[in-house]
Amino acid sequence: MSRQPAAVKPAPTKYPIPTGYLFTDYYSKGPLETLTIGDYGKRHNVKAAFLGYDRDIEGVPNMPCMPLSEKWVVTLSTQYGCRMKCSFCDVPKVPWRGNATEEDLRRQLYSAIAMFPECQYTERLNIHFARMGEPIFNPAVFSFSRWLHERKGRELRRDTGLRVETLHPVLTTSMPRKFGAFRERIIEWCRIKNETYFGQAGLQFSINSTDEGQRTEMFADQQMHLVDFARFARTMPTPVSRKYCLNFALADSFAVDAGRLKSLFDTDKFMVKLTPIHNNDACRDNGIATADGYDSFKPYSTVEADLRAEGFDVLVFIPSIDEEEGLVTCGNAVLGGSQTKPHSAVRIHGITRDERDADSTYVPGGER
Repeated sequence: MSRQPAAVKPAPTKYPIPTGYLFTDYYSKGPLETLTIGDYGKRHNVKAAFLGYDRDIEGVPNMPCMPLSEKWVVTLSTQYGCRMKCSFCDVPKVPWRGNATEEDLRRQLYSAIAMFPECQYTERLNIHFARMGEPIFNPAVFSFSRWLHERKGRELRRDTGLRVETLHPVLTTSMPRKFGAFRERIIEWCRIKNETYFGQAGLQFSINSTDEGQRTEMFADQQMHLVDFARFARTMPTPVSRKYCLNFALADSFAVDAGRLKSLFDTDKFMVKLTPIHNNDACRDNGIATADGYDSFKPYSTVEADLRAEGFDVLVFIPSIDEEEGLVTCGNAVLGGSQTKPHSAVRIHGITRDERDADSTYVPGGER
């Protein structure tokens, strides 16, 4: 009896963007999408006086990223689609197929690292559970994060060839109100952040507005109300190293009452991050925008000053147009119909790659 040839696994679909790659591939339940990218560095795209970056950001120029040997960012999908139905996100348009498995998460990470085989060392690997899905629903996010910490020095290097100095996972949640295990999962992540990673992990909460009516509209009435979250937040352990983060993707109409936020949250536990709302299909369809949010510091100046006056550490992060058009920002999903602007050259210091002719060369610089 003749043996049938083994099926050939198709290669991931790559979307070259200036900061790296957005790619899709098939996993246990269908397609997922992942980002593997570089970073410009805080001095270019961040204002955070508490970290020593006190310059107003008047737009971020398109430029090559810092070497991957200094910082590498991978953003994983934790679910096939998302049931949160946020009004500012394209992911709910992706067909729902449930949670990604721990093996799905591992395969995404390994594929992300394989996109840049020239890089065999990085000082810092940031892993964000923030592409598709609400990660708090998925227990594999927690077991995978523990596995990463235990195995990064052995299995990760053996399997991928990459040596990682500091691994920094980040969980971001929209705080689903009706999820019974929400509080338990948050406390579990606090243990991962504070004890397993000794503070070298992030925990971010999507707030966006201090007006609960606006939050009900943007989160399709699925969000935990701020007063309820604040009551729970008082029971959270004191963070080790980095504070827990309250995220505000600022839109022109979203309210940010610094005094109310201070009355709800302990400034010794929580910091605030401000970003523009991202220009995806859902935001365009729903009339949500941050006017001049990519070109000027003006949309952030009053809110930042008010929050700092109330005692909050405030970080303002502004993406470049390259990052926005490359769908790097949250709320985008090519599987949900988001369209990347055509790019061919990946621009990261130490790497020269032009996808038009599939030619890739490596310029040494920082690898160890």
